[in-house]
Amino acid sequence: MNRPSASSSSRWPLPADDEWSTPFAELLLEQLDLRPGLTILDIACGHGIPAFYLAEQVGPTGSVLGIDASRGQVANARTIQRGELPWLRYECVDMRALPASLPTFQRITGNLSVMFLRPHRFEAMRGLIEHLEPGGQVVLTFPSLGTFDSIWQRIDHEMSRHGLTRERERLAAYVAERPSAAEARGWLEQLQMERIDVIERPLEVASGSGQRFLQHPLLRGGFLDDAYECFEDDRLADTVMTSVAADLESMTPLTARRCALSGWKRGLA
Repeated sequence: MNRPSASSSSRWPLPADDEWSTPFAELLLEQLDLRPGLTILDIACGHGIPAFYLAEQVGPTGSVLGIDASRGQVANARTIQRGELPWLRYECVDMRALPASLPTFQRITGNLSVMFLRPHRFEAMRGLIEHLEPGGQVVLTFPSLGTFDSIWQRIDHEMSRHGLTRERERLAAYVAERPSAAEARGWLEQLQMERIDVIERPLEVASGSGQRFLQHPLLRGGFLDDAYECFEDDRLADTVMTSVAADLESMTPLTARRCALSGWKRGLA
C-alpha cells in the first residue's frame, strides 16, 4: 500500500498550524491506499483538509470531489483553491443523502466526518458505500467514544453538586451518542466490507484555565458548546462552566481519541 507522507515538499501540505484537523488527516493518510489516477469523494471536506493534498497526489489523471453541507465552507475552499488543481471540485451536498446522479468513486474519504452522519449513521454509511466502486476503499476519521472524558466527568460532577438532574441526563445522552471504534467496525461488517481496519490513537490538547479554557478555539467550537446546550438557564450554565474551567488540573490531560475506520468493498466476481 502506497502511503505518501504529507510533508512540506508538497505544494499543498497539511497545515502545520492546525492542531485538530491535521492530526486526524495524518491518520487518514496512513490508512489510505493513494496513488495517481484515482477518483475520490471527500465527504465533510470543510475548507480542504486533506482534499487539496489528495488532489495533488492523484494528479490530473484522477479527480477529487469535496462535498460539505456548509455553503460557507465550500466557498472558503474554493477561495483557497484559486483555480488551481482543476481536477478538484467542491460542491455543497449533504453526505447523508447523496443524489442518485452522483457517480461511483474508487476511494471515499472523510476527515472528522463520522459525527456528521447522525442521526442515522448506519443508513448514511450504507448510502456512501453505494457510491463506492467494487474493489474501492473507504477511510473515515472521527473523535471516538472516550474523547475528552475528563471534561465530561468534571462537568457531570459540577452538575451533580448543583442538583441538576435533567442537565446530567442530557450530558450523558450526548456523550453516549459519540460512536465507538467497535460500533464503527460493526457498520462495515454489516455492509460486508473486506479488510476492515480500525485504529485509535490519543491526541492531547493544551489549554489554559478559566476563560482560556472556555474560549479555546477547538473546545468551544463544538465540544463545550454541546455542554452548554444541556442547560435551560444560561446563567446557571455560566456558573457551572466557570467552576469547571477553574479546575483544569483535575481534567488534565485533555485527551481526544483519534479513530480511523478503513474497509474495502468486495470486488466483482
